[in-house]
Amino acid sequence: MIAFLSLLLHVVVSPFRTKARLEAEIVLLRHQLNVLRRRVPSTPKLAVADRLVFVWLYRLFPSVLNAVTIVQPETVIRWHRTGFRLYWPWKSRSRGGRPKIPGEIRRLIQEMSLANRLWGAPRIHGELLKLGIEVAQSTVAKYMARSRRGRSQTWKTFLHNHVAGTGAMDFLIVPTVGFRLLFVLVVLGTSGGD
Repeated sequence: MIAFLSLLLHVVVSPFRTKARLEAEIVLLRHQLNVLRRRVPSTPKLAVADRLVFVWLYRLFPSVLNAVTIVQPETVIRWHRTGFRLYWPWKSRSRGGRPKIPGEIRRLIQEMSLANRLWGAPRIHGELLKLGIEVAQSTVAKYMARSRRGRSQTWKTFLHNHVAGTGAMDFLIVPTVGFRLLFVLVVLGTSGGD
């Protein structure tokens, strides 16, 4: 934790340093990394805070991947993607909300709507209130059994059945050669035969 606070302090102070001093410090730090890499050839064990620093710096400045030496740049990208995948389920977790309706009440609503096809949500809601079950009318409508109606006729069948009473009309304006306006009303009717 102290190392992380020290790093944070250096980040806050670095904008006030001269550019030459920052470059010298970067060269010195890279040289130290090269020396440590020669002495310890195995991969270092990084703490969660270290990984967070890498990911945070990559998130703010994607070009820092060029300066990463103790891990592969792809590793930092993988850590970033893993953190992103963990963030969204945490962000969209359930924080309460409306209480769940017990299964027996849902089944009761379905049974009542199936047994009494002419009852709508208001009637079933009233009957449930008489039984001492307090649920909203919208909840009753949500859990009612859907009625299965037969297939309705197609448009082709409808038009065929009503062709005798079908008509169409349109009104339009046509400019003539002499720049006058000609008003046209077109009425179409059917003869009723096949």
